[in-house]
Amino acid sequence: MISDRSTSGRRSFPRSADHISPITHNRTPKARWLIAALLALSLSTGVATVAHAQADTIGPPIPLFTYRDAVLAGSVVVATVIAKPFDERIAARLQDSSTQDSRRIQRLATFVRTVATPGSYYIGVSMYAAGRLTDHDRLADVGLHGTEALIIGEAVGGVIKAVVGRQRPSVLPRNASSYQLGRGLRSDIFRSFPSGHTTSAFAAAAAVSSETSRFWPGTRWVIGPILYTGAALTGVSRMYNNRHWMSDVLVGAGVGTFAGLKVVRYQHSHPGNRIDRWLLKGSLSPAPGGGQALQWSIVPAPAAFTFTTPRR
Repeated sequence: MISDRSTSGRRSFPRSADHISPITHNRTPKARWLIAALLALSLSTGVATVAHAQADTIGPPIPLFTYRDAVLAGSVVVATVIAKPFDERIAARLQDSSTQDSRRIQRLATFVRTVATPGSYYIGVSMYAAGRLTDHDRLADVGLHGTEALIIGEAVGGVIKAVVGRQRPSVLPRNASSYQLGRGLRSDIFRSFPSGHTTSAFAAAAAVSSETSRFWPGTRWVIGPILYTGAALTGVSRMYNNRHWMSDVLVGAGVGTFAGLKVVRYQHSHPGNRIDRWLLKGSLSPAPGGGQALQWSIVPAPAAFTFTTPRR
């Protein structure tokens, strides 16, 4: 404590405080631990880009990370470790002619994959635009934050893909244990882990269901199950199309869910952040030449994009 003796009495102040020729595989035990380590890293830093903007906010100091995040990350890690030994068996079963010959399944797989990417982006941007044009703040809010979750989830997933360098199941001979550090930078056939489409689908599902449950609590048990079921079907479709292993899909689901939940939590606990100020708010202020200036922008509005109404 610091004491102030310059006045009578004493006061104390606290201190501030697709088939490909056979390739060479890597079956070292280290590869199995590499995937688990990167998974834990991705789930703990998946929203680092969002958290970096925290200094620009004026909201209350609500924790961005909670014990539930640790439960989510732990659950994904455990599920992935359990599923890993079955990757090759499930991949082979899904490529069986009796499964692949079904046109109905093929059409469903194509549909859910397209809805996930690029469909989710079109839907999110359209919701945001419709909300702004109709002055429906909640609709714009859902569209904006859903799109943010997609971008952050895919960015994190893309980095992991490049670093891990896991072989896709379409490469022959099939080998679910083939990893090589940095190999994903060289070719798409080594960018299996995690599933990007699954990440997008779960990021959108988590963000939208979290937003709608805030605005319309009665829809919690309707919208959420529908969105997450669609996201799960997206993951299955990627396995059916021989593009990802089951463990890729599980990790993609975890990264996407984490990104969606954290984006919504951050934006609503820090309502003064720059992104929301720029994209969800408009302003009407006195213009230097008289009248009022209206500012509305997709990016911070420059002077050239403001207009004035004459003073009467």
